[in-house]
Parts: sequence; C-alpha cells; structure tokens
Amino acid sequence: MAKLSLNFEFNSPIHKVWQALTDSSTLAEWVMANNFKPIVGYKCKFRNEEISLVVDSEVLVVDEPYKLSYTWIGGPIDTVVTWTLEEGDGKTVLHLEQTGFEEMDQAFNGAKYGWTYKVDALRQWLGEG
Repeated sequence: MAKLSLNFEFNSPIHKVWQALTDSSTLAEWVMANNFKPIVGYKCKFRNEEISLVVDSEVLVVDEPYKLSYTWIGGPIDTVVTWTLEEGDGKTVLHLEQTGFEEMDQAFNGAKYGWTYKVDALRQWLGEG
C-alpha cells in the first residue's frame, strides 16, 4: 500500500482554513461541487461534471479545528483522506494524508498532482495566491 503525504503552510488563521475544508459552498470553490457536511457518518458526493467524476465520501472524523477525515471513493481509487491542522507563529500548517492506494501508480500520482493543484485554488480563496 502507498500513502500520499503532503504539507501546506498558510498565513491564515486555523479557523479560516477549517472553514475551507468543511463548508460545502467553500469546498465547491476550491475542490468541486459537493453536498458535504462535517458530521461523522454523513455520506456525501463530490462531483466534477467536466470529467464525469463522482466521488463518494463518508465522514469518519471531525475534531474541529484540528482533524477531518473522510473516505474518497471514485474512479479507480478507494481511499481515505485525512486533513490535520496546526496553528503556530501566525501560520496554519495543513497536512494531507491519503491512504489506501495499491501502489505509487497513475492514481497515486494523479491524486498528488490533483491535491497540489486544488490547494493552489485554496490559497487563492484564502487571499494568499
């Protein structure tokens, strides 16, 4: 099994980054259209009509504003996404871990590229881009 692990740093407060991870309309601005709610056990979908992608998710962990985890099942992958947030020195460090990849293959590399691209959009939303 392969695990994707990425770190991002923002000059925004932890609660603003948390909002970007958990508010459905905000998520739609930087990830994709969705009906997400930060409630453990809640089942939702993320949709990208342009590439006909539907990702099924179930919320696993909500520990505001420090940890959020949900399943990410769509296309060729059946994984778990976990976001961990830490605040210090006026910055927020956002750690992404996505587990469940069979190997470091096209799906793994696609996720790595995709999240890096999406976090650039998050940076723009936070006014840091």
